[in-house]
Amino acid sequence: MTTRLAGHLLVECLIAQGVTHAFGVPGESYLAVLDGFHAHADRIRFVVNRQEGGAAFMAEAQGKLTGRPGVCFVTRGPGATNASIGLHTAFQDSTPLVLFVGDVASEARDREAFQEVDFNVFFGPSTRGMAKRVERIDDPRRIPEYVARAFATAMNGRPGPVVLVLPEDMLTQRVEGEALPRVEPVQAWADPGALRELRSLLLAAERPLVIAGGGGWTPQSAAALQRFAENWQLPVANAFRFQDCFDNHHPNCAGDVGLGIGPALARRVRDSDLILAIGPRLGEATTGGYTLIEAPVPRQKLVHIHASAEELGRVYQPALAIQASMNAAARALEVLTAPPTVPWTDWTAGCHADYEANVDVRNGGIVLPGTIDMPAIIHTLQQQLPPDAVLTNGAGNFATWLHRFYRYHGLAKGFKTQLGPTNGAMGYGVPAGIAASLLTGRTVVTFTGDGDFLMNGQELATAVQHGARSIIVLLNNGIYGTIRMHQEREYPARVSGSDLRNPDFCALARAYGYAAERVNRTDEFGPALQRALEGQGGTLIEVVLDPEVLTTRGTLSAIRNAAR
Repeated sequence: MTTRLAGHLLVECLIAQGVTHAFGVPGESYLAVLDGFHAHADRIRFVVNRQEGGAAFMAEAQGKLTGRPGVCFVTRGPGATNASIGLHTAFQDSTPLVLFVGDVASEARDREAFQEVDFNVFFGPSTRGMAKRVERIDDPRRIPEYVARAFATAMNGRPGPVVLVLPEDMLTQRVEGEALPRVEPVQAWADPGALRELRSLLLAAERPLVIAGGGGWTPQSAAALQRFAENWQLPVANAFRFQDCFDNHHPNCAGDVGLGIGPALARRVRDSDLILAIGPRLGEATTGGYTLIEAPVPRQKLVHIHASAEELGRVYQPALAIQASMNAAARALEVLTAPPTVPWTDWTAGCHADYEANVDVRNGGIVLPGTIDMPAIIHTLQQQLPPDAVLTNGAGNFATWLHRFYRYHGLAKGFKTQLGPTNGAMGYGVPAGIAASLLTGRTVVTFTGDGDFLMNGQELATAVQHGARSIIVLLNNGIYGTIRMHQEREYPARVSGSDLRNPDFCALARAYGYAAERVNRTDEFGPALQRALEGQGGTLIEVVLDPEVLTTRGTLSAIRNAAR
């Protein structure tokens, strides 16, 4: 058998796992892997990023879009620490991801060599928020074993990130061996007895509510969930930033349970007598700070279905806990025998009516100052974007306009349409949108703010270099909006650290190679969006927003006056 560099074998293992794109910032610690990408350029593409945080976000978006681990390569020390934001996002969002870290040579290990970090300490499971597993490959002959295990670990149970550390000298050794076959996620099926108990709980309920979300969903499982909801006439709400889990155009859709939740839906969650949580871990954002669903024992009966046994009973003590992967759970639920009639049809219709009222652009709830009507802007997006468009966002109050007023097409239609960080990571939307464009070729719109954009705006250079075509809608109000909102609530009129002096965003975008337009009035947005959709490259549309337009439910002055 012919020998080759261990770095080449590593790339062959990625190809065997179905990886078509890897994201990263090059480092001298893994030159042998870069040479492997060159040798196999016809089968896998290495996307060169401008900062490791952007690369890790692109890999995280890759994991969300494909359901298989996104792949990111960085060098030791500074590179790995920069990438940690993407790892934390993948952990809290339950996204499969594998981060490969080029490391110091074996002979220099444990001497605090140049850029050396103890990655088990920095990323390991003991952090309870970085990685599911951290391993170091010292023997190049075991590369296939480690890569296959990393992919399995990232996908099985609760999906999440895995770190593989690559000593520089290990990668340059010559080695024989072959890649292991493609790893598929293990399906955990629900216990039949638990399903019978679930059916009994449903039959005894009067105001049931499904909350769907979390990782591990596919178009097939989302379609099965939809059939279950239709068979039992159940209202379905989506967990925070999993709004495409259940189709927002479906008559059983109850909206999204997350930050900025509609007051009517919040009441529905509280008033429900049975909550069926399928997939979400029921974190702080989805539970309204653990108030809509109280921990550890909710007022409502709670059925919690999750792929990880460790997650069940960790925060909430449910009436019924079922360990099952989403594909298996949804397929079991869709064949759960429903009665001829159920007593909650009016309840379900009411949940959907509340949702319709919440997203009605004529019912924004506030009179907006300035020349920009944000609900109308979102309505224009809804009208002009194709159904399979991917919407990405980072973190900030700007995202609440999208979350409230945009109706996401559901995964059951065959495509994922939302990419957003449940951990609230600023700077996610721009790189996620670029990755979505490269991976899918579909229309991609990134919704961002002035503060959020500059966290990773440098990745426009990556987009232009690699041929990505994203449309960026940038809301510029000159402030860190979320911080200012909380500041006005707690310390009204005492502004500190939340004002921004911004660059010329259009000039900056053009410098990178994007087209750019500035919008000052609502009627200018539609034509600008149409030109962006027809363009050959990426476009940034800057929407100049009055700082008073702070939230979907209140102005800055109203928040300040209420606090006073």
